[in-house]
Amino acid sequence: MESKRQQKFAGVIQEELAQIFQKEGTAYLPNTLVTITRVRVSPDLAIAKVYLSFLNSPNTSLAVNTVNSHAGEIRYKLGSRIRHQVRVIPELTFFVDDTNEYVERMDQLFDKIAKERKDQEE
Repeated sequence: MESKRQQKFAGVIQEELAQIFQKEGTAYLPNTLVTITRVRVSPDLAIAKVYLSFLNSPNTSLAVNTVNSHAGEIRYKLGSRIRHQVRVIPELTFFVDDTNEYVERMDQLFDKIAKERKDQEE
């Protein structure tokens, strides 16, 4: 479980990264909207796992690999924004947040179950 300190720090990182991707995200991924859905920070605040959701991207694994290849540049931009608030700028690792796909798959399964029950009742 994350401490309050980790949660606050993760919130700051999420907010600043959202602004970075909003202003400069097209340089990394043209015609793609990137959303930071969650940030997890290690207890020593040195590593941040950033979960991204992509809209209008045909290949999410390629998109996250592209963002990971620019992680140093993004970390530098993050550092210039939060350098007066924190001691250490964390190493950033980006992952695909597949929560939406999971929810859609579960909805399809529930619809299928409901349809099968309805067919059995008839």
